[in-house]
Amino acid sequence: MTSGRPEDRAAPPRVVLGVGGGIAAFKACEVLRRLTESGHDVRVVPTDAALNFIGAATFEALSGHPVRTGVFSDVDEVLHVRLGQEADLVVVAPATADLIARAAHGRADDLLTSTLLTARCPVLLVPAMHTEMWEHPATRDNVALLRSRGVVVAEPDRGRLTGPDTGKGRMPEPPEIVDLARLLLAERTALPRDLEGRRVVVSAGGTREPLDPVRYLGNRSSGRQGYALARVAAHRGAEVELLAAHTADLVRPAGVELVPVGSAAELRDAVLTRADGADAVVMAAAVADFRPVDRAEHKIKKTGADPEPVALTRNPDVLAELVRTRDAGEVDVPLIVGFAAETGDPDTSVLDHGRAKLARKGCELLVVNAVGDGRAFEVEDNAGWLLGDDGQVAPIPFGAKSLLAATVWDAVSARLGHQ
Repeated sequence: MTSGRPEDRAAPPRVVLGVGGGIAAFKACEVLRRLTESGHDVRVVPTDAALNFIGAATFEALSGHPVRTGVFSDVDEVLHVRLGQEADLVVVAPATADLIARAAHGRADDLLTSTLLTARCPVLLVPAMHTEMWEHPATRDNVALLRSRGVVVAEPDRGRLTGPDTGKGRMPEPPEIVDLARLLLAERTALPRDLEGRRVVVSAGGTREPLDPVRYLGNRSSGRQGYALARVAAHRGAEVELLAAHTADLVRPAGVELVPVGSAAELRDAVLTRADGADAVVMAAAVADFRPVDRAEHKIKKTGADPEPVALTRNPDVLAELVRTRDAGEVDVPLIVGFAAETGDPDTSVLDHGRAKLARKGCELLVVNAVGDGRAFEVEDNAGWLLGDDGQVAPIPFGAKSLLAATVWDAVSARLGHQ
């Protein structure tokens, strides 16, 4: 039992949240709230322009810290140096085209750009601007320069911009920004851009097999792990196609093509079509093993009699079929990653079940999760093992699902690098 004294408690991660002067500044309030509520100590450093959109009082109330913008505030504390030196992470959201340009060229004309120069921790810039500004050669060069220095510049989303315009340049939603922030805090380093030029396919969620127009057979998969895999791959530079089964509650990751699917048969067709020519396929979806032999055309009514038994038949094994078609030369994809949700039994451990499944499926890598008792399904965190067909067994410690995703892409990138 701890005494509860401050010196007995671990210090919370220190995050500097920079806010640029764009209409997307309103999303910074939600980023700030999510970070503080999850135990982070956040200092907000807006630009003067940002305060035209959100007042300092709002940031102060949500963070519990005073807000300053200039280097001549609290000079005795040398804020323009100390904030960057002491931070565990710097997040700038939104990062406007002007702010990106100033950061790329080492400007230090306000508290935020000075903090960026003194920071020796991971730095995440989250762009938000009109499409023409994002696609301008000056902005593209500035982004490339920052990335070459180890700064993580997130991919902007496509969608509604200021006014009637729509296109690429929309700031990703706060949950995605916070997820990336948690990943960078856990990794303590920048995300590599090692998947640039690669096309990957990820499946997510749980398939459903209809009994009638109302009812279905399904499973508890929320799709969070598959979405984390897609999100991390996109921010590592990949072109990502996400085959999502019943994940309406989740926000599509920025820069990812979303392909909705419903049943196991629909997922099978999508996987076999999309996998051809991809560099890697990661099968994180929970695919129903069985489906009803017959689907009622109308809702099955409740009567006084017991219901008729539901006859089931096997669904296609999508992972095994993908491997077979690949090995037969019908689909061109060099690397396939499977997922196995397992429970142990008196005779066999979760890990041994996973090894047996890897041998049966024939894929190159397999992620094994222990499920049940609030683990893996419908939660924010995950753990497990990454098994390779070369005999490797890499434990994946408990943490955010984005951290497990990063472990998977590390292994994928290493294997693709040798091809």
